[in-house]
Amino acid sequence: MYLDHAATTPLRPEVWEAMRPFATDLWGNPSGSHTHARRAKDAVEEAREQAAGLLGCRPAEIVFTGGGTESDNLAIKGSLLRGGELAGLVTTAIEHEAVLDAAEWLQKLGGTVRHAQPDRDGEVAVEEVLELVDDTIGLVSVMYANNETGVLQPVTELAHTIRATHQGTLVHTDAVQAYGTERLDMDALGVDLLTLAAHKLGGPKGVGLLYVRSGTAIEPLLHGGGQELGRRSGTLNPMGIAGMVAAMELADADRGRTRRRVATERDAFEASLRSAIPGLVVNGETARRLPTHSHVLVPGVDQQIALIKLDRAGIEASGGAACASGATAASHVLLSMGVDAVAARTALRFTFGWTTKGGDGAKAAEAVAEALT
Repeated sequence: MYLDHAATTPLRPEVWEAMRPFATDLWGNPSGSHTHARRAKDAVEEAREQAAGLLGCRPAEIVFTGGGTESDNLAIKGSLLRGGELAGLVTTAIEHEAVLDAAEWLQKLGGTVRHAQPDRDGEVAVEEVLELVDDTIGLVSVMYANNETGVLQPVTELAHTIRATHQGTLVHTDAVQAYGTERLDMDALGVDLLTLAAHKLGGPKGVGLLYVRSGTAIEPLLHGGGQELGRRSGTLNPMGIAGMVAAMELADADRGRTRRRVATERDAFEASLRSAIPGLVVNGETARRLPTHSHVLVPGVDQQIALIKLDRAGIEASGGAACASGATAASHVLLSMGVDAVAARTALRFTFGWTTKGGDGAKAAEAVAEALT
């Protein structure tokens, strides 16, 4: 049973069908001017309009990228390097490595970086972030939902408060984990920059987007042909873009049913697992969470050995962030939440998604308990 949707999702069959024409008929370079190029460009611009409609924004505010990591880097580096001066960054200690490593790179250039800390449930308070913001800060970057615990962050309140109190300070959110179950409307959300990745939605790998609010200046990281209105050079990937937008449309149409289904199975999974494993801890249990995530501490297990046992039992899960799945260090997310390093190495992440079926939660809990006890 596949329970690692937070790492990546299987490609939806409908998405593959949307991508197939780009291997046969729509293979042109969208930057060209002849017939095949125009066909590819028209397809990209149609997809851009569809993506904008789904996010409640203008087509020109959509920048297609090579994935979530690139979008995060473009948002952070591109906004803080604008105008030739290096402004400061406020972010959180629980961000994805794409944000944290970009922040570390800025520090090496002499930039100011401040990290807000979460509470024991993994939520960062608006007040905690605002205390770090002053006139030197050009960007606040707070993820919409944590990729390990699934805990939702108060991004909407934060974005509107910063807009009212710190004009000129931009707000970015990495919403890679959220789109499948959470409706994201750019006006209501209030952010200036937002990151999405296709492969978290049943779409293809290697494609993502960055929403850039009109009037927001960003310095491009990739220079060359000047594609995407000069914000991201490089030949566009029409097949990947079409696949991403098809996945977004499917997720949007099925969001309500998906939320109910995965929440039911996740809750059944946690209830059964708690009964079978004494001392089990569910991280972020009392906070607002995505219905897809179950991040637990299993007393007495070694994370890496547990994952091998689970794989042999037919349960595919992870210890935390997929990008760090091969690492032996304790999760930076859990450590920042106050979990000690020994307990953090017993963490396992189970994430449900579009392939989850009725009854999967109870079946998975039974298999996990049998493998680990």
